[in-house]
Amino acid sequence: MPLSRAASDVEVTDELLRKVGLASGRHVQRGAERDRAPRRARPAEPHPQPARRVAKSRIEIVRVPAWNTWPWLLHGFSTRTGGVTTAYRPAQRSGELNLGFTPADTRDNVLENRRRLLEALVAPPSMKLITLKQIHSSSVRNVGRRDAQDAEPCKGDGLMSNTPGVLLAIQTADCIPVLIADVKKKAVAAFHAGWRGTVKRIVENGVGKMRMQFRSCPKDLIAAIGPGIGACCYAVGEEVRTEFSSQFPYAPELFREVSDSDPIREKYPMLFLTQRPPGHSNIGPSLHLDLMEANRRQLLDAGLRADAITVIGDCTRCQNNRYFSYRAEQGFTGRMLSVVGIRG
Repeated sequence: MPLSRAASDVEVTDELLRKVGLASGRHVQRGAERDRAPRRARPAEPHPQPARRVAKSRIEIVRVPAWNTWPWLLHGFSTRTGGVTTAYRPAQRSGELNLGFTPADTRDNVLENRRRLLEALVAPPSMKLITLKQIHSSSVRNVGRRDAQDAEPCKGDGLMSNTPGVLLAIQTADCIPVLIADVKKKAVAAFHAGWRGTVKRIVENGVGKMRMQFRSCPKDLIAAIGPGIGACCYAVGEEVRTEFSSQFPYAPELFREVSDSDPIREKYPMLFLTQRPPGHSNIGPSLHLDLMEANRRQLLDAGLRADAITVIGDCTRCQNNRYFSYRAEQGFTGRMLSVVGIRG
């Protein structure tokens, strides 16, 4: 059975202490050693992270089955499997599908990965991929085929179009991707919703811009909230709750306090000795945000029907073998693409 991430972290700490001459599980004192008092049993870790990391050789795309009703509508959420990237897990036999121009990967690798993605999506050869330089804003841009020819992507966090032959793409590695399609007017949109963009109502504003630009009616819109960091893993600071509370009356429903267990702190309490009485800082509960639900509520407020909204629900941090996760990999990770377009 693979070790959990927490168990793996404890083993690393054990090895570091052994190297400096400290015995695992004991306080070392001058003179005789004294055994520690027996520890209480630790509750099972709620979100285990497998230590073994194996990428599949084939490209895997997550789709919304109900969207297949419209043959003109092309969409999908990429995973990390397949591709040619080896920068993030070099020991693996198979490459990975990094689709962002990150510093650790080569441009040729990313272009080949994007080519493979379009091939796996069965996109027409003439289809053009359009991305953004994402800045955690509420900026949404209406684009067409000419925008795909720009050397540098424009800044923003939302794209929309009613032009056949363009594929709108949002990069994520924990933030929430949201795809929308107007099944009557044949228009599409894609949004990058981190917590800052969500507070700025990027999805709600984006639906408003679709109404103005394409005369979209909310009852004709369908939406998909893709894989992103879940409430199970998304610990945030009190300042984030304050920001949400200033904007949304339902903000209290988006947050919950979680009592986290820290196995390293429990096994080696002396490593966390502070001057605060009685000598140790409490772990205490952490504040978790449900960013997927926050964006679902914005879609409802924008007028979409509840049954027209699909939430994929996969947590990128929990499923780090399947998805890139900025938090799980401490920032050294690739990027997925969430795409939507109109077949030419």
